[in-house]
Amino acid sequence: MTRRRLAAEMAACCRRLAQTGLIAGRDGNISARAGADRILVTPTGVLKYRLAAGDMVEVDWTGGRRRGHRNPTSELDLHLRILRRRSDVGAVVHAHPPAATAFALAGEELASFALPELIFLVGPVPLVPFGMPGTPELADCIEPFLEGHAALLLANHGAVTLGRTLEEAWVRMETLEHAARILLGARQLGRVTELNPDAVAQLEALRARS
Repeated sequence: MTRRRLAAEMAACCRRLAQTGLIAGRDGNISARAGADRILVTPTGVLKYRLAAGDMVEVDWTGGRRRGHRNPTSELDLHLRILRRRSDVGAVVHAHPPAATAFALAGEELASFALPELIFLVGPVPLVPFGMPGTPELADCIEPFLEGHAALLLANHGAVTLGRTLEEAWVRMETLEHAARILLGARQLGRVTELNPDAVAQLEALRARS
């Protein structure tokens, strides 16, 4: 994929996140590999629904800006840490989905075995202890949870999803939030009925092969 097309997809992803209420205002940030030694990231301090392809910032593995007229996201350390640690990850989406973030504020992980879509598309979602946003502390907090997970809840902050492609990371964020809303609704009705272990094992096996 060309750099221009990737930047356009990132801008579309930002608009989609804003339109679906997964971010508000200047919230959220995304990144994607743009070659062996370059990463495209969203800029800091910009309303995401207004972003265009030309607003994306190209950085190297040290975080140095290589291309673009804006400054990179304040969460750059978070993105670089994930992409360095997980060679299988091509893109990262960080957002503040309301229902999923409610679980994070309540101190709960999203590890329910009730929804096939969550099990198959995302897998268990651990809760990462609070790290100050916009600092290396946040990246330090997430690092122990990266192996084997496609999504993370950030205590008192939001969520992060990973994908081989930007589309996969984006779909996982939407799936995570949709599942969180359903689980909250089931709790209001009085009970969350989990799938039997055999069904869970089959779904996990499908996820591993996908």
